[in-house]
Amino acid sequence: MSFNISDLKIPQSPGIYMMRDSEKKIIYIGKAKNLRNRVRSYFLKNQNYKTQKLVKNIADIEFVLTDNESEAFLLESNMIKKHRPRFNIELKDQQRYTYLRITDEKYPRLLVARRTRDGKFLGKGKTFGPFTHGSSKLLTIGTLRKSFQIRICKILPKKVCLEYHLGNCEGPCEFASAQDRYQKHITALEGVLKGKNQTKVFAQKLEDEMRLAADMQQFERAKDIRDTLVRLGSLQTGQKMEYVKNSDEEYFGIAEQNQSAIVMNFRMLNGVIRDSDKFFFDLVGDNSFSNFLYQYYSTHRLPRFIIVSRYPRDRQLLEKMFTEQRDSQVQIICPKTGKRKEILNLISKNIKTIQAGGGEPGLVDLRDELGIPTLPNIIECFDISNHGDDFAVGSMSRFVDGHPDKSGYRRFRIKTVTGRDDFAMMGEVIKRRYSRLLEEKSEMPDLILIDGGKGQLNAALDALKAVGVDLPCASLAKENEEVYIPKRPHPIVIPRKDASLKILQHARDEAHRFGVAYNRAIRKKQIK
Repeated sequence: MSFNISDLKIPQSPGIYMMRDSEKKIIYIGKAKNLRNRVRSYFLKNQNYKTQKLVKNIADIEFVLTDNESEAFLLESNMIKKHRPRFNIELKDQQRYTYLRITDEKYPRLLVARRTRDGKFLGKGKTFGPFTHGSSKLLTIGTLRKSFQIRICKILPKKVCLEYHLGNCEGPCEFASAQDRYQKHITALEGVLKGKNQTKVFAQKLEDEMRLAADMQQFERAKDIRDTLVRLGSLQTGQKMEYVKNSDEEYFGIAEQNQSAIVMNFRMLNGVIRDSDKFFFDLVGDNSFSNFLYQYYSTHRLPRFIIVSRYPRDRQLLEKMFTEQRDSQVQIICPKTGKRKEILNLISKNIKTIQAGGGEPGLVDLRDELGIPTLPNIIECFDISNHGDDFAVGSMSRFVDGHPDKSGYRRFRIKTVTGRDDFAMMGEVIKRRYSRLLEEKSEMPDLILIDGGKGQLNAALDALKAVGVDLPCASLAKENEEVYIPKRPHPIVIPRKDASLKILQHARDEAHRFGVAYNRAIRKKQIK
């Protein structure tokens, strides 16, 4: 039964809307300046295929009103992270930066600042960062605590502990003089974390101590101080990223194709590309470049300049919100000429390569060799491990972008077939797998690979037909590594050095290994 939008009372205020399916699960969250106008637009006839697919799954829509569009942006981002709707843009938190926190206590402590999934910091106190090279930062915390005599005890004891006797803490728990000096230590520590001149003073002090230790032949002590200086260097690198003028930039190129979008970004430091990422999302509902940028910067640090290949729809609103978030001016720039334009042209060239070839060269070749309509980014490979009538099992490996996705591997105990009928067993496993995916409305693979020859392939095709699933299917015969595909009498022979064959072989070998391990475990259990 389709959802009737005319039965719903929709407010005209700004806010977010949450679309639910028949099982009450949130499948899409969007924001709008005028909820009534935006939500009604989904039910017009000129929507793209993917939005039509979303609308078919809607059973109910809920609304949360906000005072303005900025609040709607923030609420939408937080709700997407919380509920992870399948039709929304979802960016995994790829945070590469560490934050440190000085707690809000009478005698504060220095801790790593933890964050919730929606980007909020946990705990009270002052937060400092972001800093690069997180593992180094964890090591630096110990150094900073010792150097500034910062306590580490969770609950302040009544008497001094081992840290006092080791010289790492002055004992504010017991001594009034230490209590008087403690705030001075905290102030000096804050100066270092903020990147002020105290960092140089602190580093110079350590260097003097290192030379003194070396002169006294305390080489272990000198080595520890040297390691501390190296770690302190990574802290200063983070501060440079934060404070060097006109070098704090991030670049984004976007291209749209077949109702999907590709975004590639370059992170720059002092004119050098530090890192790069690419992201893919469907152009469903409000999924747009604006939403992508806001979602991205909810978990990544904001640069001074965001350089884009085209302006996002909500440019001015984003600049205002990012400026408030960063607490300093953030500009979104779309250059027409110059060095920045050259970098964007490079990103555009990369995106075109991805669109033309799809990233992994072996997958592109595989698509062309098998004659399938799309890149086989998701491959599910099946094998039967049959060692005796009582120990037959099926196994499935799953490859994503040409690499094993071990969390997606599955194993099957044969239930309906007796004897050593590999074809029937393959049919059972295929039916069970894709009946379940249909029932759960889960993502289907781009290619099904069968370990075996023509017979195993036909058994799998019959099972798919019985379930009502039409997916590209192929089989890989072990003897000569020949590939069989439907409606073709002779196998395809792919050169053994080709990356496309190596992907198929790897998927087949993984399915076989997984199945043998399961079979062995069952037999071992039976013997016991």
